[in-house]
Amino acid sequence: MPTTSRNLGRHRARWLLLLAVLALLASACGSDDDNGDAGGGNGGETASGCEVGETDGDLALYNWAEYIDPEHLDAFAAEFGISATMTTYESNETMLPTITAGNAGYDVIVPSDYMVGIMIDGGFIQKLDFDAIPNASNLSDDFRNPSYDPTQEYSLPYQWGYTGLAVNTAEVGTDFPRSWDVVFGDFANDYAGKITLLNDPRETLGAALKALGYSLNTTDQDELNQARDLVGAAKGNLLAFNTDSSDELLTSGESVIAHVYSGDAFTQFLETDDPSQYVFFVPEEGGTRWVDNMAIPFDAPHPCTAHTFINWLYDADQGAALSNWNYYGTPNKASIDLLDEELNEFLTSPDVLVGGPDSVESIADTGDFETNYADAFTEAKG
Repeated sequence: MPTTSRNLGRHRARWLLLLAVLALLASACGSDDDNGDAGGGNGGETASGCEVGETDGDLALYNWAEYIDPEHLDAFAAEFGISATMTTYESNETMLPTITAGNAGYDVIVPSDYMVGIMIDGGFIQKLDFDAIPNASNLSDDFRNPSYDPTQEYSLPYQWGYTGLAVNTAEVGTDFPRSWDVVFGDFANDYAGKITLLNDPRETLGAALKALGYSLNTTDQDELNQARDLVGAAKGNLLAFNTDSSDELLTSGESVIAHVYSGDAFTQFLETDDPSQYVFFVPEEGGTRWVDNMAIPFDAPHPCTAHTFINWLYDADQGAALSNWNYYGTPNKASIDLLDEELNEFLTSPDVLVGGPDSVESIADTGDFETNYADAFTEAKG
């Protein structure tokens, strides 16, 4: 079962990404060194000749903390007669320079949706050999050909979740709007000092944009300014802008309404004496659905082992075991019926996705406009 450390910095540093990536890509593309040692990857090439179940060395996994049961990883290693190790990172922005520097020694990484597109553009992940991943046929149609990898040649979804609101009904009651008005409207005045919003420009401005009826990926400055003002007006009712422990602040009683990630909320609820007093929902105006993905670095030392690991996790039983441990959603349609009943109910409940499936969006890279989000969030926070 995961802890909040899995999401430390998951999204919080996205606004810094533009500067970092532009610098990385500039160095990758601008080098005149013919030996290629100081540049980008050889993304686009595919590891060829890997058979189904083939290994060409031990597995080195680079993943978020608390995102796979260590015993589950050991089971993979035992089945294929190799060893498997995992190193963790706390944000996409931590992972990226490690990979782009080259010779990191990792076989599989788990970048979030928007980061996949950035790594494709930079040539830092390689195309997958789907002949070695027959279990990819278990991928749910809902996750096929995403905008960040439209031909789905470079990545396969690992886990997914929502960003929304969690409420302590023992303090707030059950008769409250399933709307962003809970934090941005007059309703919030009754709970001043007991509300948290994520310390994340794209998530929190995105929530405000959704509350206003706009896309959370807008590149319209006027719409962004309205969202900035809405967040700024809400600041007076906040306990904090907090990403690292917003769910823990809720269950400790320090807050009663929290802007949180779904898996963090659900696992934290289950650790309390009375999980039924808490609810999580994506407001009726909509919110964020994010997807983390498995990809193979451009210079992975053991690409066949990497393909075998990805294929193994797309087995029905293995996909279910992954989600039943970390309590995030599976993109594996063959695993759905094997999920814990309470998890399945949570992920599919209309009470969670109040506005329906069309109300959620994935955060996309907005290019140069990312700096506008950063500036707007700084202004909103004062």
